[in-house]
Amino acid sequence: MAKPTPENTLSISAAFEFTSLDPSKNGYIFSRMQIIETLLDVDEKGALMPALASHWAISNDAKTWTFDIRQGVHFHDGSLLDAAAVVKSLKIALQKHGALRKAPIEQIEALGDHQVVIRLSSPYVVLGAVLANYANAILSPSAYAKDGEVLALSSTGPYQLYQFSPPHKLVVEKFDDYWGKKASIPYASYLTGHRAESRVLQARSGQADIVFGLDPASLPILKRLPNLTLHSNAIPRTIVIKLNSEYPFLKDIRARQALSDAINRVGIARGVLRTPGAETEQIMPTSMSNWHLNVPNKVSGGKAKAEALLAELGWQKNKDGYLEKQGEVFTVRLITYADRPELTTVATAIQAQWEAIGVKTKVDVTNSSAIPMGHQDGSLQAALIARNYGFIADPLAVLLADYGQNGGGEWGAMNWHNDAISRLLSELEQTTDAQTYRQKAQQVAQYIYNERPVIPVTSYVQQTSVSKRVKGFHFDPFERRFLLNEMELIR
Repeated sequence: MAKPTPENTLSISAAFEFTSLDPSKNGYIFSRMQIIETLLDVDEKGALMPALASHWAISNDAKTWTFDIRQGVHFHDGSLLDAAAVVKSLKIALQKHGALRKAPIEQIEALGDHQVVIRLSSPYVVLGAVLANYANAILSPSAYAKDGEVLALSSTGPYQLYQFSPPHKLVVEKFDDYWGKKASIPYASYLTGHRAESRVLQARSGQADIVFGLDPASLPILKRLPNLTLHSNAIPRTIVIKLNSEYPFLKDIRARQALSDAINRVGIARGVLRTPGAETEQIMPTSMSNWHLNVPNKVSGGKAKAEALLAELGWQKNKDGYLEKQGEVFTVRLITYADRPELTTVATAIQAQWEAIGVKTKVDVTNSSAIPMGHQDGSLQAALIARNYGFIADPLAVLLADYGQNGGGEWGAMNWHNDAISRLLSELEQTTDAQTYRQKAQQVAQYIYNERPVIPVTSYVQQTSVSKRVKGFHFDPFERRFLLNEMELIR
């Protein structure tokens, strides 16, 4: 039997680590490597489309969802997909950490061998998008232990697991019994490249065929290499500063607005990220039009306005040039993480711009896990993060996690609450009329824009290098899959 070799293997490098076979924990890599699949999928515009469910219907009261399960689909262990397997996977997912737990699900049951019904206690318009999330992948019944622990990653994708070496290496093998477009590349490997420099080296040397998450500073060098093609793709991810709204210096909206005004977003987009036009004051990209306000983009920085707002709050510069009030210096600890190399350089630029208005700023580069930890223990003051608003196809699900909870969420607001937003988000969960949905979404966007629980900086552009030996590369803007089964290796 053939084994992986450099000639028959597509090699991929990106920054994501993985430690578990459980889709609820590390499904983002198993989805990208196309091992696992879900009931519904998402197209390039974020619209739901059939996957393991060939068709679905929603009752008039929007509380009953019926899914027709695709027939003739094999799991990697050889067994056939049926309604009972879907019900088992979803019931196990329901018990684990993830968006499905927040859905008002009363019952998940099989109707015969090829239909699944989900009954809700109240309408929940984002259920389809939640079911399309990798955490709710459908696995073979034999994949689970009695307690629901995942023992083997047997799913239905065009590739099956060949080698699992956490936290850095994963190899997949093409699955010949796949129900959809079959893969032509025999094997694909994934290698975690933590450091931006190592990923650039992998691209330059040809050690990796496809390298995601390149440092923008490396692009001019890579563009000159004849063996590579570079791709720049806008994605529904935004660089934002998460703020602790209970931190004494940030409690007042004017203080948060001042920090926002002091940021020269155009300079950061052009000079640091090398992506002119990426600057933004809104958390959502224009592609998510329901949630994007039609307001002028005041993004060039407003040092004078920032200083005036802080003076209103009683801050005056001391002999060292830092803002002081009642013997206290306005200080902010801004943490970020090195998994995404651009964040460190953006944080350094923001540090200089905040220092210019007198805010003493310390940047700490740490692990991404420090963000949720700092949120939970209350120690976080400010954090520069890359928030993925396409994590679930309908951004409402992400906003519910980030702003709908009391005080916010680990990757959203912190110690900030707005009764109107809570009410609107709750109403949106049950709003089926498109025009009403948009009106309420716009109101939510306006509150976040006005009150600055987080400060948006730039929209995100994914920088990827692809070897000339790869044919058919295509980027999924929702970063759900690498589309391995649509590529070929040129020999």
